[in-house]
Amino acid sequence: MSDCVLCRIDNGVALVTIHRPDVLNALNAEVLRALGQIIADLDRNLAIRVVILTGSGEKAFAAGADIASMQNMTPVEARAFSAAGQAVLQKLENMRPVVIAAINGFALGGGCELAMACDIRVASTKARMGVPEVSLGVFPGFGGTQRLPRLVGLGIAKELLATGRQVKAEECRAIGLVNHIVEPDALMPFCQEMACAISANSTFAISMGKQCMNAGIEMDLVRALEYEANLFGILFSTYDQKEGMTAFLEKRRANFVNIKG
Repeated sequence: MSDCVLCRIDNGVALVTIHRPDVLNALNAEVLRALGQIIADLDRNLAIRVVILTGSGEKAFAAGADIASMQNMTPVEARAFSAAGQAVLQKLENMRPVVIAAINGFALGGGCELAMACDIRVASTKARMGVPEVSLGVFPGFGGTQRLPRLVGLGIAKELLATGRQVKAEECRAIGLVNHIVEPDALMPFCQEMACAISANSTFAISMGKQCMNAGIEMDLVRALEYEANLFGILFSTYDQKEGMTAFLEKRRANFVNIKG
């Protein structure tokens, strides 16, 4: 396994760290391959309930794609690089566990796209996000042109695309790009506390709910509601549903089937 992406597991929570601090954790082909493998491994591991994704050091979550490795790409190579990044981020977005992005600094370009593929985004007050690719003569190619308008709306997304400006943490929260803002030294404790709260609930129900949201947002409302009803029905075949509702009626804490990590 490459040392450019680190993974540590503790009690069902995986901490995944992009580890290229000398280049502000820029994303290159090696990082994408390593991240894709870790995502696949964690998704198969039923003991993993939450993933926290962050960047090494204090300056950057991921400051974008590695421009030095992209500069001389041919159109065919560029398309393949875009497709590879999209594939990894789709795997991240559709993971069974909940994925929390702990945005500790710059999350620009590919780094912003990486954060947007996570389920929940928590930013340090020092975080800066944006899609500045137009200043390089390209646009976001890892899914950014699609996820950004879904998160912040088409008008704001087009403004951020066209200006390429860096967005400070408070504005990120105001436009819906991040869920929470905390002081830098509170970032990881906050994310760990959230992971603990998530872990207390039914992993299977959360996973099914994620699946319902991710698929349903691409459907018209009638089909999406039918899809929701179908998955809701499936939940009533599970141990977690029986245990959760029985525990509620018995006024005790539910003991879900979650496997201990």
